[in-house]
Amino acid sequence: MKHPLPINKEVTFEGGVMITETDTKGRITYVNRRFINMSAYTKDELIGMPHSIMRHPDMPRCLFTNMWKSLKEKQIWKGYVKNLRKDGAYYWVIVYVEPKYNDAGEIIGYIAARKIPEERSLDEIKAKYGELLDIESASTQTENMITNIIAEEMGEVV
Repeated sequence: MKHPLPINKEVTFEGGVMITETDTKGRITYVNRRFINMSAYTKDELIGMPHSIMRHPDMPRCLFTNMWKSLKEKQIWKGYVKNLRKDGAYYWVIVYVEPKYNDAGEIIGYIAARKIPEERSLDEIKAKYGELLDIESASTQTENMITNIIAEEMGEVV
């Protein structure tokens, strides 16, 4: 399934708890009805899909790097997330993600619960995420410049 193109339309999450479960690779194995309704996907479309299909391009990548690091260390991760719907609209949630274990204590997947974010905190988060995106963009541009300089020094065409 193709990643949807974002449009500048916010859909407000009205409440309750959205639940998803994934395997250890981040592929969706379970979704509740609230998640299905907010995502605008069907259950059949979601099951087996990488959860990253919901990732809005306004989300700093470093947050997901931090999330995966925390989860692999068997910690709960909490954060604000701007999710992308199938129709390109978006919604904000606060998400709690934790590992699921088998009887031997090995991680077999992850479970995530999403709730309505606090509006006051969300304004601060949006500003911080914008700063993080600027840093990531500058870092990518620097990496590209270094790659081009090295390639030119080695006589390669970039």
